Order: sequence, then structure tokens, then C-alpha cells
Amino acid sequence: MFASLNLDPARVVAPVSRRTFGSFVEHMGRCVYGGIYEPAHPAADADGFRQDVLALVREMGVSVVRYPGGNFVSGYRWEDGIGPVANRPVRRDLAWHSLETNEVGVDEFMRWAAKADVEVMYALNLGTRGVQEALDVHEYLNQPEGTALADRRGGKPYGIGMFCLGNEMDGPWQTGHKTAHEYGRLAAETARALRSAEPGLELIACGSSHSSMPTFGAWEATVLELAYDQVDAISAHAYYEPVDGDLPSFLASAVDMDHFITSVTATADSVGARLKSKKRINISFDEWNVWYLSEFQARPTPVDWAVAPRVIEDCYTVADAVVVGNLLISLLRHSDRVTAACQAQLVNVIAPIRAEPTGPAWRQTTFHPFALTSRLARGEVLDIGITSPTYDTERFGEVPVLDAVATHDPATGDLTVFAVNRHRTDPVELTVPLAAFGAGLEVVEAWTLHDPDLTATNTQLHPDRVAPRAAELALADGSARLRLPAVSWTAFRLAPVNAGAGRPGS
Repeated sequence: MFASLNLDPARVVAPVSRRTFGSFVEHMGRCVYGGIYEPAHPAADADGFRQDVLALVREMGVSVVRYPGGNFVSGYRWEDGIGPVANRPVRRDLAWHSLETNEVGVDEFMRWAAKADVEVMYALNLGTRGVQEALDVHEYLNQPEGTALADRRGGKPYGIGMFCLGNEMDGPWQTGHKTAHEYGRLAAETARALRSAEPGLELIACGSSHSSMPTFGAWEATVLELAYDQVDAISAHAYYEPVDGDLPSFLASAVDMDHFITSVTATADSVGARLKSKKRINISFDEWNVWYLSEFQARPTPVDWAVAPRVIEDCYTVADAVVVGNLLISLLRHSDRVTAACQAQLVNVIAPIRAEPTGPAWRQTTFHPFALTSRLARGEVLDIGITSPTYDTERFGEVPVLDAVATHDPATGDLTVFAVNRHRTDPVELTVPLAAFGAGLEVVEAWTLHDPDLTATNTQLHPDRVAPRAAELALADGSARLRLPAVSWTAFRLAPVNAGAGRPGS
């Protein structure tokens, strides 16, 4: 099979947003306790944070982390997690049927975020709480000294700029679930109050939990009609798995993500037009990943209430990694409207990083496309043309075999292409004409993630079973040519001759 890309540096979608490479830390399972935090571990620092995990987070290139939930936040009392640790109460977490010790709270997490060099996206509890709680936690986080909660914090304000106005309030599973009208009014009221305290905040309203929700579209329309002028973005959440062994549809999961994004932006723009507003609402895709959700839902609810139980610690395959790489392509492609995105979650819980108690931490297969995309995507996202054969899927009908996105950095001349071959059995011969970028490009690096065994995984005993390998890329007659193996994710970077020497990753 043959495919090609049409690239032009003048056809720019938007600048690459570093916030596209976000992640998510929720008080769920072993993400916090036994994940980022394990005081008894040999690699723990003085604050109890695992330095081996921190090193992998930095290697991934994570830019922003959403915290503290997730479903957890809709029952969370943030003040339980401040003050002397010995005095903090143990609470039930109804979302994941576990016990929360509150050993890690706001201050501890902010210390971890500083060590990881990530921005924090803070989620507010609008499930069981509301406006006053939002104002209180904002005062604790951001208010300079001189007020009761700011003085209780001590030290400098944390300066958090992004706040999620609740989590998945459209979902009946959510503690404090609300109708679109109930939630839209609460979100607007909370946003107005927060802007009275700090006008420049970026506020994110809850959108649909997934595109198959019966209220999808109508939820966004109602919420934004009530809160359009008070918020900056609306959230989108999506998880994907191979349903009933349908690998062809699973490999095309990004088709659904593309549809999700274009549908929400169309709805938001329609509301803006009706309101005669010049403002544009963007999307925070602050939960996305591969998740074997049907397996999780088939398990019975635990009888006991445990601290940090093992919850949805999915072991990811080669096919999962290819899908994750393709979802990143989709997010980059929509950089004009997707201004933040968070892969859920960071450690242990449906995560690219796994860590064992007193044992090692390692990279899952899905770690690699995220880390490479975060490192290589620079400059501007290009609006590219794709010529590709198609294949049939049960869920999405006929879809392109090839999917791709490209970034171009005008300052350095670097051109990076990310491409996925979704076909189960056949390679793709890809041609990328380069005439629009001038003469004298050379290959700086080229990587492919592929394995004949699509079920291969990385484990504690074999942590590097699956990893990107050097790809063979030829430059001839003004084009780049390479073979994309079946079910593979590929990234390559080109630079002006001699410009790539000595650069990171060169």
C-alpha cells in the first residue's frame, strides 16, 4: 500500500501547546499512595516522593497535571489534607470504594508538582459542595498573606491559574450528579465568584463524559448557554478499548476523538453565535486514554474499604501504544481548539508508568509515544493533506489506513512528522514531499514503535520488551520515504543540514 502527505509551512493550524502533554493524578487506587508517594521506598526523598517515578515523569515531558480528581473530587473535602498530618481525618471515598488517609493533600502535592516541574490544573468539588468551597480553596492556594486561609497556608501563594469547575457532572455515577441546567447555573455562579477574587483565572466547565452519553451535545449547549461568558473552556473525556476483540475499530479510535472535538466546537460556536458573543470557547480534553473499562465494570464492588487498593492497573500492549500515539496525533491536529489535554492517569492507574511497592518503576508501552511526541512536537502544527488507502471497520465504517500530523518550527527549520499505520497486516510505503521547506534537510532522528506480537507488554521482569526502534528513512528526489509496518506508530525529525548537530535528541 502507498500513501503520501502534502505539507506546506504556510498552512498553520496553531502553535504547539505544551499543555497538550498533560497528565492526571487522582486519589484513586495506587496513583498517589504507592505511585508518586511512598515514604518507605528506597528511592523516596525527604518528602516521601519516589525519585524513580519523578525521573520517568520528567522523561515523559509532562507539562500539566490535573488534580485531585476525577470522580474522587466530587466527595473531597480539601481542608482534610492541610495542617499536621497526624491530625488529618480518614474519610470514605465513595467514588472508588476506598479509604482516603489525607496523608497527601494540597501542600504535599504542590511540592511534588514543583519537583516534577509541572503546572497544576486544580479540580473543584461541585458535586457535594459549591461556591463557598471553591472560594475557600482558591483563597488557600492563591491569596497573598493577610487572610485567614492564606495565613493558614503560610509561604508564598501557589498561583494556580487553571480550575476545573467539577468533574463529569453529567454522569449518574458521579456523587452529586446534576442535570445540565442545575450544573450550568452552579458553574456560572462559581465562576463569577472566582473571577471576583482573581479575574485572570482560566475556568473549565464540565462537558460530556464521553461522546456516547445520551445527553451529548445537548449537555454542552445547555451548560454553555448558562455559563458562556464566565468560562474559557469546556472539558471532554474519552476512553477507548477493543470491544469484543474488534481490533480494526480500536485502531481507528482517533476517528471518534476527531468527531468528539469537532462536535463540541460546533456546539460551542453555535451557542456563541446565538448569544452574539465574540468570545470563543476552547476544549480541555482533560481525560483520555486506553482503558479496558468493560473488564473493570464486570468486577464486583469490593466489600471492604481499603487504603490505596490496586484499581485498574491495566497492562498495555503494542496495539494500545499505537492507539495512544494516534490519539496524540488527533489532539495535535486540533491545537486551534484543544488548548489543554490530560492523559489519565500518570502512575499505576491506567497509566504509562508502573511502580511496585519497595520495587522498581518502569515504562509501559504507552509511555513511549507520549514521551517522544512531547519532546519532538515544536513550533507550529501544520494543516496537512493525507492521501491514503482505506479499510473497513465495524464501528466507524471506512477509515484511512494512514493517519498523521506534522509540526514545523520556523525558528530552527525543524520538521517533525508523526504517523500511524492502522492496518492489521500490511505495511504502508509513505512518501513525504519536502520541496516547500527548501533544499538541504537531513534526518536527525526517526523512530518506530512496532512488534509482530501486538499483545507484547512491558513488565517488571521485562521492562524494555517493547520500545521504539530506529526507523530507516531515505531522503531522495526532494522527498522523505519510509516503510510503516502494520500496526505501528512512527515519528521522524528533519532539520536543515548541519543545524541538528548537538541538539537534544540528535
